[in-house]
Amino acid sequence: MSNPTAAMLVIGDEILSGRTRDANMHFLAGQLALRGIDLCEVRIVTDQHDKIVAALNALRAEYDNVFTSGGIGPTHDDITADAVAAAFGVGLDIRDDARAILAEHYTRTGLELNAARLRMARIPDGATLIDNPVSSAPGFSIGNVHVMAGVPAVFQAMVAALLPGLAAGAALYSQNLTIPRGEGEIAADLKTLAEAFPDLSIGCYPFQRDGAFGANVVVRGADKAKVDAALVKLAALFPEAVA
Repeated sequence: MSNPTAAMLVIGDEILSGRTRDANMHFLAGQLALRGIDLCEVRIVTDQHDKIVAALNALRAEYDNVFTSGGIGPTHDDITADAVAAAFGVGLDIRDDARAILAEHYTRTGLELNAARLRMARIPDGATLIDNPVSSAPGFSIGNVHVMAGVPAVFQAMVAALLPGLAAGAALYSQNLTIPRGEGEIAADLKTLAEAFPDLSIGCYPFQRDGAFGANVVVRGADKAKVDAALVKLAALFPEAVA
């Protein structure tokens, strides 16, 4: 059986403007690989209701899981919950369990649970909460969509809470070699190797250091024995390569 598939929807003008560098996709990709969930697509969308709805509906129709980051905070431009509710055609309101979580947090910290902060307790009808041990305001899952915060520390904590409950597949095993040659010199041999191991992913990632060209070649697959066998052949083709 094939692994479950996933997409990520990154939401926020600050990402598209270049003011903020997204770190969540890199983290999520690594965690999903460990779980055997194949991340197949990542989109970044602006803070516009209709664009979020359209992207969300397209992705959730195609993939087993959709993970979103961003837009569930207390400010006026945090509209992800509204867009998710619209995409699923359900209501959105402050929910008692989410309110209780926030109330306990703000009582403990001595801060006011004001109207802005209470926006973070608005949950689409039928959704389940995702725990947030960092700042308490929960994420939520509805259908195959998992909605999480954009702040990296909070996003990572939510992913840790969420992933154990999702269907997993075969985790990917990977090996890599660094070859001190330009990718144009090694492309033909890599093509032959890829054809000999059709079940594996063989990626070539070129670089230039101190005026010299090289390439990191990464071999990935669910079958450790096949990955190791491919790496042995790769090393034989390029004896100067280093692990």
